[in-house]
Amino acid sequence: MPFKEQERLRAVNRFLQLELSKEKELQEIVTLAANVCGKPSALISLIDQDKQLIKFKHAFDFDIPVKQDGLCHHLVDNGKAVVISDVLDSQCLADETFMGRQTGIRFFAASPLITTDGHHLGSLCVLDQQPGILTDLQQQLLHSLARQIIQLLEFDVSLQIIKEQHDEARRVETELRAFFESSIDYHLLLGLNFEILAFNKAWSSYIQASLNLSLIKGASMSLYLHPDNIGMFYKDYQKALKGTAVFVKRRIKHTVPFVWHMIKFEPSFNTEGEIIGVAINSTDITRKVQQEEMVAAQEQSLREIALIQSHELRRPVASILGLMTLLKMDGHAENILELQLMERAVAELDEKIKLIVNHAAGDAMGEHPVV
Repeated sequence: MPFKEQERLRAVNRFLQLELSKEKELQEIVTLAANVCGKPSALISLIDQDKQLIKFKHAFDFDIPVKQDGLCHHLVDNGKAVVISDVLDSQCLADETFMGRQTGIRFFAASPLITTDGHHLGSLCVLDQQPGILTDLQQQLLHSLARQIIQLLEFDVSLQIIKEQHDEARRVETELRAFFESSIDYHLLLGLNFEILAFNKAWSSYIQASLNLSLIKGASMSLYLHPDNIGMFYKDYQKALKGTAVFVKRRIKHTVPFVWHMIKFEPSFNTEGEIIGVAINSTDITRKVQQEEMVAAQEQSLREIALIQSHELRRPVASILGLMTLLKMDGHAENILELQLMERAVAELDEKIKLIVNHAAGDAMGEHPVV
């Protein structure tokens, strides 16, 4: 099957599955086509791969189960309007099964139903059991009615697409809103004028608990910031508004005890890539900061303890070394082997203690990493 025919069949199936909202109008067009052309019968048919499907009809009580048994497939094959004054005089149509054996149709005229993207769906037909003609005006009116049918069908297709897109957008919005509201982090969207566009439940509850205020969309964010915080907050907002993201760890001052937050200021863009505001995401890291401060205090205490203990250990060693120096000055200790061995051992111990003292002192000054 040619690719073009595959595309045409997909278009036909799309319209066949369509939930029509303009059935009354389409039926009126079929009746109007019969009246303006002065013929007893009219119909709208769509041509599938192997069937001619009559969707709307006026004074026509026959079924056409097989595509080749009808005349409309000729119209789809060549894509042109046709007027056949007498089917029996038409060499190519005289033996048509549908025409000759079932209906006795002699006159046939049709205008193709062509979509805006060029697919031939079927036709608007007028029929008579007597030979006849159509004036130029009647042919023009038939073509106009065929175009109106396409407009109504494509209108319903557009409505269906819009509805599907709307449903999908609502679904995505619901999922995002559920994620947005269930997050324990604080999310806020500010507009170009520092006004509040959106916020989640966590941020609203935080403001309510800390300031006893309710966040209101459209209000200025300056109403919900502590005087000590608003300067830096607005500065970071302006920086993000110009396209540069900002990540800061900041102590927040409110009427409640101070808390620490990791705050991200990021530009927010629309589908055209234009900045429309600033998205602010804040995470409470108070407990983490407290734990870090606690660990740092413990490490400092350990350094101080190590330094004190090192000095306490060196004091008696220094005393022993001092006594041995006095013995040497008296001239009584040079030949005493025990005292010489003790001197070497005490000197070695003193060197070890000096290393401990120096290392502890270096840690206290921040010169060595803490393992």
